[in-house]
Amino acid sequence: MGGFATGVTVVTACAPAGRRAGVTVNSFCSVSLDPPLVLWCLGKRAPSLPVFSAASHFAIHVLAADQGALSDRFSRPAADKFAGLQYDEGLGGVPLFDGAAVRFECRREHSYESGDHLILIGRIERYCYSECTPLLFHGGRMHAADDE
Repeated sequence: MGGFATGVTVVTACAPAGRRAGVTVNSFCSVSLDPPLVLWCLGKRAPSLPVFSAASHFAIHVLAADQGALSDRFSRPAADKFAGLQYDEGLGGVPLFDGAAVRFECRREHSYESGDHLILIGRIERYCYSECTPLLFHGGRMHAADDE
């Protein structure tokens, strides 16, 4: 799949008990415009699965070209991936980071098991858009969308 360029996202959530989770994801896409639905996939063995399964909302941050460090942080296991990071709270207590190319706040609408992943579908309730260059993943490396 390394020949297929994808955007890079960090998805965050907060469980009702207040436990936060965040993961780097490139399996993200639009499902429907009416209603506005998106989906992303999470491995069934992911340590964050209980948080994403219990949370009413999640946020999808489509990362900007200068947010590679954020992608790296959320792609690796850590006791508290949010330690030392500045963030706001969105719908359902979801951690929100500034600086993303696009940020979607979604209510979890459906989830489906498929193979070794859970497919999560969310209804977009709020979003913000920035005029910055997005981060891409292609050929095993991160790139700015305008790299030549």
